[in-house]
Parts: sequence; structure tokens; C-alpha cells
Amino acid sequence: MKGENRQDMNINSFPQNIGTVISVRGSVVDIVFDDQLPPIYSLLHAGTENQISIEVFSQLDAHHVRGIALTPTQGLTRGMLVQDTGGPLKTPVGKGILSRMFDVFGNAIDRQPTPTDIQWRSVHNKPPALARRSTKSEIFATGIKVIDVLMPLERGGKTGLFGGAGVGKTVLLTEMIHNMVGQHEGVSIFCGIGERCREGEELYREMKAAGVLDNMVMVFGQMNEPPGARFRVGHAALTMAEYFRDDEHRDVLLLVDNIFRFIQAGMEVSGLMGQMPARLGYQPTMGTELSQLEERIANTDSGAITSIQAVYVPADDFTDPAAVHTFSHLSASIVLSRKRASEGLYPAIDPLQSSSKMATPGIIGKRHYALAQEIRRTLAQYAELKDIIAMLGMEQLSPEDHKVVGRARRLERFLTQPFFTTEQFTSLRGKLVSLDDALDGCERILRDEFKDYPESAFYMIGAIDEAKEEPVKKAKQTAAGTGENSVTTHAGSSNAS
Repeated sequence: MKGENRQDMNINSFPQNIGTVISVRGSVVDIVFDDQLPPIYSLLHAGTENQISIEVFSQLDAHHVRGIALTPTQGLTRGMLVQDTGGPLKTPVGKGILSRMFDVFGNAIDRQPTPTDIQWRSVHNKPPALARRSTKSEIFATGIKVIDVLMPLERGGKTGLFGGAGVGKTVLLTEMIHNMVGQHEGVSIFCGIGERCREGEELYREMKAAGVLDNMVMVFGQMNEPPGARFRVGHAALTMAEYFRDDEHRDVLLLVDNIFRFIQAGMEVSGLMGQMPARLGYQPTMGTELSQLEERIANTDSGAITSIQAVYVPADDFTDPAAVHTFSHLSASIVLSRKRASEGLYPAIDPLQSSSKMATPGIIGKRHYALAQEIRRTLAQYAELKDIIAMLGMEQLSPEDHKVVGRARRLERFLTQPFFTTEQFTSLRGKLVSLDDALDGCERILRDEFKDYPESAFYMIGAIDEAKEEPVKKAKQTAAGTGENSVTTHAGSSNAS
């Protein structure tokens, strides 16, 4: 039977190592090889046009391997021949990939011609050796007030955006791309793991309109793709990032949306392979798989890969194993709060839950550190007083507590910011705020310089001086409205008469 099938196919077009499918269970495929057994991670091709790709997951015995299909397995049958490509899954690298969008196999999916000036590299690489890693700590400015002041990011570090569904992870991620590509001379790589095709199309259009696509690469493994493809798309994006860091000595900004989907894809693969699940159904190898991906993101002597990763938190439960394992790899954690989102305080970052290992006097300076601590202390005191205010009202507070509440509420509103990526929804022009302006504003609010200004004057502004303009604008609008109302009233009374 096996021999007949081999004669039906053009053997000259294949390498000598050919196997036969003996079992297909969804995405799990068992294959027998008579000659040489392919190593783990080898890529195999099957189908009449080699359209089915299978990655070797385990060697069962001297002649059998078990693989996970990276493509749908429709049309795959027992007895079908399988070609060993002789190597692992590869992705394109080089200058030719800039401004393009790829899938996990390195195929261009942006309706443009196939890129030239590229080479192909394995997606399975080792992390850089400790001897090559840089020990210098540098701050990575984002232009977003609340992040730069309270949870500064590290150049070459890993930052997590934690939040449940619909609290603004993707919006914050796209705003960071917009802000950083303008002032960031390196390359940005966006990796969409298990994301909706709508988000990929919107991001491509927005980046093209903003004129930042020339220094950007996008890699997508969409929600509808098999778990094997979603599991490997992060490794493909990292291989591209490593090329720009190690070969071209450029800084790379790697944006991952969403790292939870990577863990979820690993969980699906583990379940398909019949592994015993660990706590809450997660795969027993979750820690190892996440480490293999995260440890490749590093700051070396040749350049830095700075990573910002959105992390979906199931049911807003931060004790979930996926969130806990991801936390351990990060140098900064930005926690998004559903409560703040419901209050309209965007970006909906919880300043008391979020943290950064960079926020030390030796790295950010004594003034910045002291200010950040005072801001946190003020916001924490306000959080404690909220229960008293809810039960007894503001009147029962001491004069000092009154001041604390006023400062905290002004700070909360000052730390909101209009985004460039949401201009079409909010009709507010986006603002990029320098760290000096953000620190200056917070310091002046804490010194009670603006205690006579209404809280609304600080909402959705950039630098602090805009708060002085806000009451003037509102007074003009009110005067204009009053004028219109009096005209209307006068017209109404004349009609009535």
C-alpha cells in the first residue's frame, strides 16, 4: 500500500526521507518513517501541493513521530506520503521585510509582491548568553504621563499590559506604537497572536495613514488558525526582531498582542497531545514554554529588544496561573482597571496596582522618585477615605483630609490623556507629554498651586498650563450658550405675544 502511493507521486521532487501518515486526529498526525527519523521541531509537508504543514512534536519510537499540524488538515488521509523538509519552521529576515505583513510561514498577507532581499532563518533560537547581555539600566520614554511618571519602562525590558476584556489594552498598545515610532529610530515589530483579523486590518491602515509603516513589520497568527500556528507566531516575530538587533545593531520595539493567546494555544496543543493538564486546565509545561519565548527578549551589546505585551486576564483574576507566570518575566506591570474605565479616566491604568522595577532613586533620580512616592501616597490615602466619604459625606473630613482628596482628584484627572489613536472617537486632539512637563504638573498640583481650579480643568489635557486655559474656554462657551438662550427666550416670548 505504501509502495503504491509512493509510485503515484513524483519522488524526484522530494528529499529521500519520506514517511506515511498512519493516523489523523484533528491537528494531531502520526507518521511512520522507514529510514531516518526526523528530529523534534522538523517541518513536514503533506498533501497534493504540499499545502499541509506539520511540525514534529515527539518521537514515539524508532520509526514513528507525532506532529501538530500548523495548517487545517482537511484532505489529509491515512497512507498519504509526507515529505521531511530537513529543517525546522523558518521565517524571512532582512531589510525586505520592513513595512510588510506576514503569517507564521513568512508568506506576505498584505496583497503586495513577494519581498526580495531576504534570507530565511529558523524560528527556534537560543536566548543570548549572559556574557552578551547589557547590565545598564535605561528608561524608555513613551510620552504617556501616567506611565512615565509612576511606572517608567526599561529599554530592553519587558512590560505587561494586564487587563480583562474591553478595558483598553489594544488602544494603549497602538498609542505606544504611534508615540514611539515618531521618536524611536529603531524598528517596530507587531506580533498578533490569536487576534481578530479586524484588528490587524485596522492597525495596518492606521500605521500607513500615520506614515510609520516604513520602519515596521507585522506578523499575525489569527484566531481562526490552528493552535500550532498561533503557538509559533511569537517565535517567528522574535526571529525577525533578533535579526535587526544582532545583524543591523538597531533597537527593536516588539509589541505582542496578546501573550495570553500564546499560553492558550500551548494549552490547546498540550490537550491535543494528550498531556495531563495542570491547575485550571493549563498545560504542565506552561512555565517552560513561556520562558523559551520571553528569555529571547533582551538588551545585548549590539542592541535592545524592548517588549510591550498585552496580557488578557481571565475574569479579571490576577491569581490566574497565566497572569502569575507572565508577571515573573516583566520589568514593569501596567494594570488596567475596569472601575477607572467606567469612570472615564483613560488610560484606565490603576496607579496603585501597577509597578516598575525602574522606579528607584538610582535610575530615575531622587526628585522623580520622591514625586512618584508622594503621588502614590496621596492616591492611597484618597482610596482609604472613599468609604468615609460614601457613608458620611465630605463634610465629616478634617481640613487636612479635604486637601488630600482635592489633590488626589486633580492628580487622577491630570493623569488622563487624549490619545492620537482615538481622535476619531473622542474629537480630542492627541497629546504627547514630555517627562519634565508631566513631573512639573504633578509637583504643582501637590503644592496646592491649583487648589482654586475646578477638577474638570485637569481632565484630558496635556501639560499642566492647559488647565489655566480650560476655565477661560468654558466661560466663553457658557457665555455663548447664555447669549443663544436669551435670544431663544426672547424669540419665544414674542411668538407667544
